[in-house]
Amino acid sequence: MAKKVVTMGEIMLRLSSPGFLRFNQSNSFDVVYGGGEANVAVSLANYGLDAYFVSKLPKHEIGQCAVEALRKQNVKTDFVARGGDRVGIYFLETGASMRPSKVVYDRANSAISEAEISDFDFDAIFKDAEWFHFTGITPALGPKAAALTEAALIAAKKHGVTVSVDLNFRKKLWTPEQAQKVMTPLMQYVDVCIGNEEDAEKVLGFKPGDTNVEKGELELAGYMDMFRRMQDKFNFKYVATSLRESYSASDNGWSALIYDGNEFYHSKKYEVRIVDRVGGGDSFASGLIYGLISGKDYKAALEFGVAASALKHTIFGDFNLVTVEEVEALVGGDASGRVQR
Repeated sequence: MAKKVVTMGEIMLRLSSPGFLRFNQSNSFDVVYGGGEANVAVSLANYGLDAYFVSKLPKHEIGQCAVEALRKQNVKTDFVARGGDRVGIYFLETGASMRPSKVVYDRANSAISEAEISDFDFDAIFKDAEWFHFTGITPALGPKAAALTEAALIAAKKHGVTVSVDLNFRKKLWTPEQAQKVMTPLMQYVDVCIGNEEDAEKVLGFKPGDTNVEKGELELAGYMDMFRRMQDKFNFKYVATSLRESYSASDNGWSALIYDGNEFYHSKKYEVRIVDRVGGGDSFASGLIYGLISGKDYKAALEFGVAASALKHTIFGDFNLVTVEEVEALVGGDASGRVQR
């Protein structure tokens, strides 16, 4: 029987300008669906787990399209409540070379941001579950979403479920002060904390030292000190981050770091030519979760997560449409990209 994992958050309609066109060049948009926790659920379903996504979506046709996008990837939607008026939207302009990608949100008053705790039966949701994953995006949607997140976490711990968070700071949704006020109390429920240098600083108030990702520079000692302080304060079992060296919008160095309370481990590094970097962090989180829940040691789990997310950068859309076998092949060293016949 496949292991049950649960994620909760917002799935949005993504409208992206075709290819590398700017918004003001576009006469049409490519349509896909995605969002942090939904992306994680899709990956975990593709890896063979029973992945449940918890959210609220309108009853109209666009809400149904979002549900069907999840079902197509074998994500279980039994606990998606129906109601509300809006599916959140985001617009994406894909960057290239020295021109960065841009995101414009249109997600105010979306169905999940106005959902009530009573819309969900958390005892049923977490019955027999082994893992719950959430991100800092959901509490940022507003007071109701923050209260919903806390209720889910309390229920998850009541059922003995392992909890992971991707801190995922979004400056277009809230300020660092608001993030720290809401997110800090939630860390008492978290076993595995995932977040990059900006997330840790803006969401929890921890600064990593002399790392400058915009210049493609990493100072691992800064991360190690930051992780140690985070673990001391919140008693996380693991603290992990993806490490992006941003040479340009088209080319990145990609690796990751994990701390288990005793030892730091830095993964192998991939040089990535980017097709679509949206969802890269989610694919890392889901790969790490899969590795840990499937019994890999934390180093092997980290390598799986890094390889999975390196592959995601080559795939259009939010979802990471890769198999365990494809990820394991890359972990094993097959990065040739040769045609498979």
